[in-house]
Amino acid sequence: MDNAQLWEHYQDWLYYNEELGFYLDVSRMSFDDAFVNKMKPKFDKAFKDLEALEGGAIANPDEQRMVGHYWLRDPDLAPTEELRRDIIETQNKIIDFKDKVHSGIIHPPSGGKFTDILSIGIGGSALGPQFVAQALAKVDAPLQIHFLDNTDPKGIDRVIEEIGDRLPTTLVSVISKSGGTPETRNGMLEVKKVYEDHGLDFAAHAFAITGKSSKLEAIAEREGWLATFPMRDWVGGRTSELSAVGLAAAALQGIYVRGMLKGAKMMDALTRTPDLKNNPAALLAMAWYCSGNGKGDKDMVILPYKDSLLLFSRYLQQLIMESLGKEKDLDGNIVNQGIAVYGNKGSTDQHAYVQQLREGVNNFFITFIEVLEDREGAPVEVEPGITSGDYLLGFLLGTREALNEKQRDSVTITISQVNEITVGAMIALYERAVSLYASLVNINAYHQPGVEAGKKAAASVLQLQTRVIEELSHTASGISIADLAQKAQASNDIEVIYKILRHLHANKRNVLLEGDFSKPDSLKVSWQKEK
Repeated sequence: MDNAQLWEHYQDWLYYNEELGFYLDVSRMSFDDAFVNKMKPKFDKAFKDLEALEGGAIANPDEQRMVGHYWLRDPDLAPTEELRRDIIETQNKIIDFKDKVHSGIIHPPSGGKFTDILSIGIGGSALGPQFVAQALAKVDAPLQIHFLDNTDPKGIDRVIEEIGDRLPTTLVSVISKSGGTPETRNGMLEVKKVYEDHGLDFAAHAFAITGKSSKLEAIAEREGWLATFPMRDWVGGRTSELSAVGLAAAALQGIYVRGMLKGAKMMDALTRTPDLKNNPAALLAMAWYCSGNGKGDKDMVILPYKDSLLLFSRYLQQLIMESLGKEKDLDGNIVNQGIAVYGNKGSTDQHAYVQQLREGVNNFFITFIEVLEDREGAPVEVEPGITSGDYLLGFLLGTREALNEKQRDSVTITISQVNEITVGAMIALYERAVSLYASLVNINAYHQPGVEAGKKAAASVLQLQTRVIEELSHTASGISIADLAQKAQASNDIEVIYKILRHLHANKRNVLLEGDFSKPDSLKVSWQKEK
C-alpha cells in the first residue's frame, strides 16, 4: 500500500474508546477482507464460548473448575449470590487491612508502623504484583515492596540484605493456593528462620493468601498470623492479579485498587461486543491468528515505550504462554499450539534487537505500546521545540515505519497515561484476548498439564537424591557413580545422579567427588561424616 492507502486502512481499522482514552491499531497486520470473512464463523463461536465462561461453565475439566476472574471486577456477574458476597467481602477485607496497616492500628510488635512488604510467591503470585508495583507504585509509597519469587538461596539472601535493619517493620505476605508450592514453602521457611535468628516473632509480621482448608491456611491459623485472604479455585494463578493475590500488595503500596478493578470492568464490557471491528480483544486475537496462521508460527514481541511498563512483557509471558501452549486441542488431536512472548522497552530496543527484527528472520509480530502522557511535570526541551518525550515518540513511529517497509507485522496500543484504570484495562484486554484466541484454535486455555508434569519431575529428582544419599551414607569410600546408581537401583538415572552429587559436592554437603571432572565416569564419590 502507498501512504494514502495506509492512512485509509488505519482509519478503517482503528479502535478507540474515549472513556478509557484507549486506541488499538491493527492496520499494520497483513490481513485482508477475505481473511476477515473467513474468520467470522470462528469469532461467532468464540463470543459464545466467552459468554458461557463468564456464566460459570466448567472450563477446567481436569479439575472440574469454573473460571471466574471476570467476576472479581463485576461481582454481580457471579453465578451465585454466595460467590458475589465472597468477592465483595474479600475486597472490603483487603481495604480494611490496608487502612489498619497504614494507620498503625495493625503494627509491628516493636511499635510504630510497617515500612516494607516481603511478598513470597511464584509464577502468577509474583509476576502480576511485580508488574503492577513497577507500573503504579510511587517512590514514596507507604510500604516498599520486595519479592521472593524463586528458590535460589543467593537470591533470598540478597532480598533479605536489601531489607536490612527494616526487618522488624516488614510485613511478610505468603501466597500459595495449595500451601504446598515448593518454591513458596522454601521461601517462607527461610524467612521464618531469619526472623527467628533476629529474635522476632514471624507470625506477628505475616499474612497469608491461600486456598480454603489449605496447608498454609492451617499454619496461619495455628500460629496466629495477622490475616488470611482467600485464593479461590476458580481463579488461576496467571489471572489472579485482580484477586487478593494482587490487590493486597497493591493496596498496601498505596495503589488505588478500586481503580484497577474499574478499568478491568470497563474493558470487560467493551470486549463483550459480539462484533469483531468493535471489540478490541477480538481484534487482538485476530491479529495473533493472522500473523501466526492460527498455529503460533510467529513470536509475539511486546515493546512498551514507557519505563513503568517494563515488566508487562514478563507478565504476559505467563498469561499467554501457559494459557495457549498446549499439545492437544479440545478434540484430543496433537496440535502443539502456543505463541512465544518476549519483550524489551522502547527506546532501549533501538539498540538491542530491532536490527534482527527488521532484517533477520521474519518469525515475529510486534506490539508497540504508546503512552500519550510524557510526564506529570512541565516539559523540558532538549532541542528547540523538542522534548525527550518527542524523541521517544519518534523512535516508536520510526521503528514502526522501518518494520512496515520490510513487511513485518505490528500492532499498536495507545493509552492516555499509566494509571490504575488503564493498567486494569490492559490486564483485562489480554485476559480476554487469550480466551478468544483459545476458542479460535480449539484449545483449553485454563489447564496446564505441562506445568504439572514439570513439578512431578522435580519431585522425582528430590526423591532420587534422598535415596542416593541414603545408599552413599552406608557405603565404603571411593565408589564409582555407576556403582552407586546400581546400588540405588537407578542405573537409568545415572546422569541425574551425577548432577545431584556434583551439586552436593560444590556446596560441601557431606559429598566428596574426586578424580577428573572432565570425565564423570572416572570420579569416585565418598560420604563425609559431619565432625
